[in-house]
Amino acid sequence: MSKQTHDNQPPKDQKVPPSSRYSRSLLGWVIIIALGILLAVFLSGQFEKREEISLTQLWTYVNDNQLEGKILIEQSQNKVKGQLKETVLLQKDKSKKFFTYFDEKDDGFVTRLREALAQRGSSAQVEVVPRNWFSGIFPQLLLMIVIFVLIWFFLFRRLGAAGGGGGFLGNFGRSRHRLLTKEQSKVTFDDVAGIDEAKDEVNELIEFLRNPKKFQRLGGRVPRGVLLVGEPGCGKTLLAKAIAGEADVPFFSISGSDFVEMFVGVGASRVRDLFKQAKDSSPCIIFLDEIDAVGRRRGQGFNGSGHDEREQTLNAILVEMDGFDSSDQVIVCAATNRFDVLDPALIRPGRFDRQINIPLPDLPGRAEILKIYADKVTCGPDVDLSRLARGTPMFSGADLAALVNESAIAAAMQNKDFVEQEDLEEARDKVRWGRSRKSRAIDEKEQEITAYHEAGHALVQHILPDADPLHKVSIIPRGVMGGATFSLPEKDRYLYTRRYCKALLQVCLAGRLSEEIFCNDISSGAQNDIAKATEIVKKMVLDWGMSDKLGMINYANDDKHILPMDLTGKEYSERTAEIIDEEIRKIMDEARDATHKLLEEHHEATKRLALALLKYETLSAEEVEKIVGGETLDKPTVRELLEAEQEKTSETDLAAKTTGPTLPDTTPPPLPEPG
Repeated sequence: MSKQTHDNQPPKDQKVPPSSRYSRSLLGWVIIIALGILLAVFLSGQFEKREEISLTQLWTYVNDNQLEGKILIEQSQNKVKGQLKETVLLQKDKSKKFFTYFDEKDDGFVTRLREALAQRGSSAQVEVVPRNWFSGIFPQLLLMIVIFVLIWFFLFRRLGAAGGGGGFLGNFGRSRHRLLTKEQSKVTFDDVAGIDEAKDEVNELIEFLRNPKKFQRLGGRVPRGVLLVGEPGCGKTLLAKAIAGEADVPFFSISGSDFVEMFVGVGASRVRDLFKQAKDSSPCIIFLDEIDAVGRRRGQGFNGSGHDEREQTLNAILVEMDGFDSSDQVIVCAATNRFDVLDPALIRPGRFDRQINIPLPDLPGRAEILKIYADKVTCGPDVDLSRLARGTPMFSGADLAALVNESAIAAAMQNKDFVEQEDLEEARDKVRWGRSRKSRAIDEKEQEITAYHEAGHALVQHILPDADPLHKVSIIPRGVMGGATFSLPEKDRYLYTRRYCKALLQVCLAGRLSEEIFCNDISSGAQNDIAKATEIVKKMVLDWGMSDKLGMINYANDDKHILPMDLTGKEYSERTAEIIDEEIRKIMDEARDATHKLLEEHHEATKRLALALLKYETLSAEEVEKIVGGETLDKPTVRELLEAEQEKTSETDLAAKTTGPTLPDTTPPPLPEPG
């Protein structure tokens, strides 16, 4: 049975006739012009030019018989208005019209003024305007009405035209969602990789949308709300689109910030409108991206009450999710990377009762994601995606997509026929650390310090068996860094052992200690290394229980992401805090001493590495191994490459100048011989 249409609402596919639109627009302009004329009439006397005089000056004009016309007495303002004769204006540089005020308690003022004018035979007539409170405020009231009408006509009517109707303020309450229909939703599970467990978990939702009677037969119901939790860029939105694409249903997408508006109650109205349209289009999926924008824990507002627009919107979402019937084939998906701040009522059973964690892709997952995006570009035969996946730990799906795209752009800028492995490697470094700045002018002393700094990192990482394998080391500035040492983990780490943490500490401290040993000075280049080392030691002591003196006790403050810094407090005594500081210092000093000893034992190898970096700027792991072993490298230095490039450029310019453009032959033809 088809749905009926209300009498006062035209069908959606029925267009409004142009003549009707023009007539409404003309009527609006007529109203505005009429109000403008009316306003001008009533305000014409409000802004006329009059000179204010004293009451004594008024009696002087009366005694000298210098007044003419009407003298208005406005009792509501105790005001006197009058005008002078033309002969007075010729003698004095004064305005013709004037006004003054008299004492409200002087009841005989009007009588005395009339008697004085009559005694002197003046032609001026006194007219009294009685007290009327409405006449005093009417001009201001009319001005406010005109302004309000203008705002309504130019603002809300325009919004109404853009939003398709809805009446006064009605379009503010309309949902601003984006709708992907069955024909537009082209994303499937084939476009999603690296999150196989999450894909398996949402298969129930797809089966419910395809065959709801299968669940209703036994009285069961599918979860109404599914919360996708994960880091930014890990594929939450893509997975939600894939669910809609696999189930072949409409996909309503909206961000949490789109619900909040400057007008109170608009967010709740948009929620109701969104759910109403979704129920009319069922079966379908509602996707609420960044739901933490409206789903934060209630009662934590700035004023302590928390009764703000955001909470009203959250209450509307909770009510709408409770209002689903068992026959409604609507599934609400939401995405957030701040699960810890969500309101408990939002994630209770019956609402978002299923949380699907979407982690960053592991090594096989990164390889699959890279394959999906690499198939969209032309890759060369030397491309090794598995090696690239090893070199991209903690990369999200969005990072990998940007990596492949940047490599394609770089290859196109160099006029290559396909993307090579070096393009992918350079794009990876660019995505993570920024573009290399080879043209930056660096002082020789600073470059030497950077070379010894990176040589210390590379040597310690190459020697320690518990550290991640070395990939390459470079002193080419990249982003805000003067150089970098890159690792190539053989596998993803989900557990950090104590040995690995200590090895990581030594790698971090090796750069600063190498500066101290070989340059007899230290620099600010170790800032990030010190910060990273400090973070590792604090995790070992406070979170992971790796301190023998403190034992297996967690001293970390878990509320630091929810409460402001000044509202969080320590849950241990001052004596325990001193022990924590001592343990952090102890572990850091032990790592420093071990690293210093290691660099002294390999003094010559570190020096050879630094000199090689000054010559070649970038060294691979294989080249580092050769240098540490005492071998020499058989490849051109940076200076030789620059000289060869300059020589090639000079030869090209010289050939262009020698050849030059071909000029026409201007030699005259030979004269004919005499016969």
